[in-house]
Amino acid sequence: MKADRLLSILLLLQTRGRVPAGELAERLEVSTRTVYRDVEALSASGVPVYAERGRHGGIALLPGFRTDVTGLTSDEARALFILAAPGAHRALGLDDALGSALRKVMAALPAPHRPAAELAGRRVLVDPDRWLGGPRPAVDLDELQRAVFTDRRLRIRYRHGGETRLRTYTVDPYGLVAKAGTWYLAADRRGRPQLFRADRVASAAVTDAPVRRRAGVELAEVWAQLRRQVEERPAPVRVTARIRRERLDLAVRILGGALTAPPRIVEPAEAERHTDGTGEANGTSGSDATGTSDGTDGATGGWAVLELGYPVLSAVRQLLQFGDSLEVLDPPEARRVLADAAAALTTLYAADRAPHRSE
Repeated sequence: MKADRLLSILLLLQTRGRVPAGELAERLEVSTRTVYRDVEALSASGVPVYAERGRHGGIALLPGFRTDVTGLTSDEARALFILAAPGAHRALGLDDALGSALRKVMAALPAPHRPAAELAGRRVLVDPDRWLGGPRPAVDLDELQRAVFTDRRLRIRYRHGGETRLRTYTVDPYGLVAKAGTWYLAADRRGRPQLFRADRVASAAVTDAPVRRRAGVELAEVWAQLRRQVEERPAPVRVTARIRRERLDLAVRILGGALTAPPRIVEPAEAERHTDGTGEANGTSGSDATGTSDGTDGATGGWAVLELGYPVLSAVRQLLQFGDSLEVLDPPEARRVLADAAAALTTLYAADRAPHRSE
């Protein structure tokens, strides 16, 4: 562990120049006293490292000193070749650069580590896209990343979800984030953090004005704040539903964003104990409900209860795709929305039914 720490200090100093001892201690998760002991150990081994005290002091290497040691362990080498989201590099125009960089890293690795690193790249694949995501619109990240890397303000024409008109904003970008196959621009607008989906940016232009980020705030902090705002956004419509267990896995994949709690497996008798507010069961029982006379579900048996949250009541129509494998139990208003939608569909397609001929 100490050898790895010494090498980390050496590489940090080589990359960053002068670094305060407190920052080194924080990065390496050790005390400042330990950092100074490590610096003494490096100096004793012949590394020209020195410490300067004072407000602008720190630990540094003598100018001109460099080492070509990679310092990579076997696990670190494998990690580099299991790179997540190859599509992210493609979207940024870095596919060729990634391949070239990995070839250079492979050439620099110690010979014993090369087979494991090469095998890791062939045996492990990370696909960041969600199942059933469907085709995605083309995204042009050129201007967005130019603003990010040149620290310039950005003027965008943007369409919010559910709107058709474009709005114009001048924003101060912190960076780009790829989440589940979707690109986002994290930026300040009028000093407040805001998230913009890249595929809703109709046009973007980098301005000559320097970016005006909040002092000391980095992309990771902004993203964490924006992500909390999305994930903790209250869902005013709470829906309880039951779904046949053989459709549960599919439902979790499709409804993941709407689920407010883990699915709960219930016994058949419990699944039937719901009412419409008048004391009468609003679900069917016996063979009509489950396909078997004892209320179980044939091959897999039983039901699972789902707790869902939606921003508006009409959004519960998403549940129609599960047909009669899913039943909304509560609230009654959600049941009525689905009943009205199902009736409208029946009317829409009723005209296409061929008349029945008596035998």
